[in-house]
Amino acid sequence: MRGRLTMADVDRIAATIGRLDAHFTAIGGGALLTVATAYIDRLRTTMDGCTYGPRVEQVLHTAISGLHSSAGWAAYDSGDNAASRLHHAAALQSGILAKDGRAQARAWSDLSLQSRAEGRNREALTINRAALESRQARQDPRIAALLHSRLAIGHARLGDHIACARSLLAAEKAHDRFDTTAPPPPWLRFLDAAEIAGLAAIAHRATGRLPDAERATAQALRLLGPSMHRNRAYYGIQLAQGDTTSAKATAATVDTTAVSSPRIAQRLATVHRKLATA
Repeated sequence: MRGRLTMADVDRIAATIGRLDAHFTAIGGGALLTVATAYIDRLRTTMDGCTYGPRVEQVLHTAISGLHSSAGWAAYDSGDNAASRLHHAAALQSGILAKDGRAQARAWSDLSLQSRAEGRNREALTINRAALESRQARQDPRIAALLHSRLAIGHARLGDHIACARSLLAAEKAHDRFDTTAPPPPWLRFLDAAEIAGLAAIAHRATGRLPDAERATAQALRLLGPSMHRNRAYYGIQLAQGDTTSAKATAATVDTTAVSSPRIAQRLATVHRKLATA
């Protein structure tokens, strides 16, 4: 591609990335990885072949950071931890090049979750704490709520129940400060009262507070919007891992027909297998 890029071109790119984020939020990342990585390659080729001013260059790096974050989540949802970590690291690099604090906070948060997924809970906690010290976390309650919620899970995994409770409270307080008059960026639209409750449920479960985990999971399911197919399946599976007297009935209600997530499909299959032998 040749020519000069303008902010109008960048706005079109941002709109496309927003649609990719909405796709993942709704149904999962199973079909998103190939699309996102192909778009990253196209954008990098465009940056090499076109001319543009400093402002456009900065926003292009932000766009590439967002795409790598989306691709990282898609890889995670497909069970490819190695590819996920590489994309999240690339997202952080592009966020730094863009001098975009929000993109960097997003990348740090995702790297923290990736470390936790790989069993490196202490590393995840350290990354999460560093992200919480950023100016964006202090100024944006949505970012703060996400980071505090994930920090609570990290504390729970390490057995620090008091720190977990403190982080959950901080997440709730940050949620209370959400500016509901301004729309969040596309990548943060999933973070609402339902997701805060769902993340709290994960933390409660990790600390062994199973009744609290079940109540929070049920709350998340009640609050989820109708388009949130992936999260509804995710938290439905989580609920099926609770009370054994109703687990089979709960698992049978989990609907994955509109979900594109190998990770969730595998989790559901594992639950059904365990229940069949219980």
